Amino acid sequence: MKIAIASDHRGYNLKKYLIEELKGKYEILDLGTNSEESTDFPIYGIALGEAIRDKKADLGIAICGTGIGISIAANKVKGVMCAKINNINEARLAKEHNNANVIALSGDTDEAEALSMIETFLNAKPNIEEKYQRRINEILTYDNER
Repeated sequence: MKIAIASDHRGYNLKKYLIEELKGKYEILDLGTNSEESTDFPIYGIALGEAIRDKKADLGIAICGTGIGISIAANKVKGVMCAKINNINEARLAKEHNNANVIALSGDTDEAEALSMIETFLNAKPNIEEKYQRRINEILTYDNER
């Protein structure tokens, strides 16, 4: 499985940590940023979204100061379903109930907790119950019409 990961300057240290922890288990596509120098999160959120859209990666991880801005940017790319998560339960449900293909985290998230959330997300399976599929399809239909 190939995982794309991107962050702004506020998420850089967490991104570095996560890459080191994940690189032995997954193929990693690092989309930047590459320092703590101030930069704009939309650049990296959109780049991550495009990598998912263009099938350069299977799933994505986005990190900025709060996780909110970069998730909004990623979600502007057609085909991206990015969920901003705060805990392990949300990581699991992002995949199970919403079939998210990107998760977003705050750069302030504890490293071990972030890794647990990501592993939970990566190992979760979409729930195939009709009600969840119907809701996902409603979003995909809208996405395909724009």
